[in-house]
Amino acid sequence: QVQLVESGGGLVQAGGSLRLSCAASGRTFSRDAMGWFRQAPGKEREFVAAISWSGGMTYYADSVKGRFTISRDNAKNMVYLQMNSLKPEDTAVYYCAADHSAYYSDRFSYRNTYEYAYWGQGTQVTVSS
Repeated sequence: QVQLVESGGGLVQAGGSLRLSCAASGRTFSRDAMGWFRQAPGKEREFVAAISWSGGMTYYADSVKGRFTISRDNAKNMVYLQMNSLKPEDTAVYYCAADHSAYYSDRFSYRNTYEYAYWGQGTQVTVSS
């Protein structure tokens, strides 16, 4: 059974940092694109960051570029999101997602929710002002 489990969320003051982790299990994810998305109350789920199966390519939303860093450890089936200089507008539930389509297609954009087949349950990040 494929499973993605996020951890590392919490309450932090503006300007602080958090590191989210996503543990993948059920099969190897070394050929999967991995992404982080977030959803604030009353808003649609939005793209935050993504990383190619090899880790050689990373993608970021403009709103987090320069503050967030995505990384992965294929040996451990783990993906991370280091979040620095957090702002109140970063408050949301953060979701990890995976899909192996990118390994077989160059049309995978990494930025759309519908491109990912597997999702975690989410972890809450709250940034106080």
